[in-house]
Amino acid sequence: MRKMRWMPMVLALCLLGAPAAMAEEGTEAVAEAGTEAVAEAETEALAGEEAEDVMASFTYWNEDAASLQTLIDYVEAVTDENSESYIPVEDRVAVFDMDGTLIAELYPTYLEYYMLAWRILKDPSFEPDEELLEVGRTLRDCALDKSFPEDMPMQHALAAAKAYSGMTLNEFSDFVTEFLLRDADGFTGMTYGEAYYLPMIEVIDYLQDNDFTCYVVSGSDRFICRTFMEGVADIPYSNIIGMDVAVEATNQGDTDGLDYVFSAGDEVIRSDRLIIKNLKMNKVLQIVTDIGQQPVLSFGNSSGDVSMHNYTIMNNVYPSAAFMLIADDSERDYGDAEKVAPLKEKWEESGYTVISMANDWKTIYGEDVVKTGEFRWMEELSEESAPAEEEAGTETLTEAPAA
Repeated sequence: MRKMRWMPMVLALCLLGAPAAMAEEGTEAVAEAGTEAVAEAETEALAGEEAEDVMASFTYWNEDAASLQTLIDYVEAVTDENSESYIPVEDRVAVFDMDGTLIAELYPTYLEYYMLAWRILKDPSFEPDEELLEVGRTLRDCALDKSFPEDMPMQHALAAAKAYSGMTLNEFSDFVTEFLLRDADGFTGMTYGEAYYLPMIEVIDYLQDNDFTCYVVSGSDRFICRTFMEGVADIPYSNIIGMDVAVEATNQGDTDGLDYVFSAGDEVIRSDRLIIKNLKMNKVLQIVTDIGQQPVLSFGNSSGDVSMHNYTIMNNVYPSAAFMLIADDSERDYGDAEKVAPLKEKWEESGYTVISMANDWKTIYGEDVVKTGEFRWMEELSEESAPAEEEAGTETLTEAPAA
């Protein structure tokens, strides 16, 4: 007899003279198997559609990015009410560092360093003392080769408090905004205000769509972060934490806040008193103080974020995760894959998921933004030249060192 490859099992049994009962059992088995196959196919199709819907939220990421899949798997698990990993909405807290995690920090240095150097060395409305001048020159002279002294973060914090003292919060916001409108040094097609990582903004949007509350926890000045993030991500001022200086009333003088009454003639101004430089363990302190609950997700890029990461993933009652971004893209940005290779290994050993700018992202700032490898940094901040706004059209460029 020829093999009936195409013939349904029931028909084959009948032709062979099988009992009717066997035929009925075969019919039920075939029907059940067919139903299960259809259900499985529908489930797979639905899963495929859902995966496509999720990936539609990440147009700036490579689809095979392992770090992205780790994040998606995590979010899907903790937002599934039927999952043992489920996290209630009120406890879905994610914290993000800013410089080097959400925005660029290599053009050629932190935005807040550039702002302070310009304030000290170039601002015609400000008269720095010798101590501030020394800080300004260090910021200028050490930026290109990254030769800052080890205590530069604290030097900067103390000098910034002093240099911006007396400014109202609106005046300081205007000062920051003026910088954000300038062309980003070392690139074409981008202002400083546009120098944020498009893939990471997608992460914030994705988390918010899944009912996470997102916070910025930065080492930069809180008021700089507020101004920068406005219009970049939908994060309210109350969710932005950073380095803090004390504020006071215009006419308060040396009077203690317990003895002074704010009046109609007052404005809130910055003082010269640093409260906290928000790095390392101080990030944990600020999270505890300002947020009041343990995050379940943490995103950073440096040793200044390690304490924040560990606070997030250690002794947490909920599933938690920490992500470290590494600057390993020397084509589209000023990263150095060889330099960060040991860090990648270190972060992975610490239990963090590593995000590679070079391998995980389709683009960093957008396809129209091009790295030039040249800076106007030294010329712009030269004390022998005119203030920056008078030099807007200068063509003088300083070649950057190899990345």
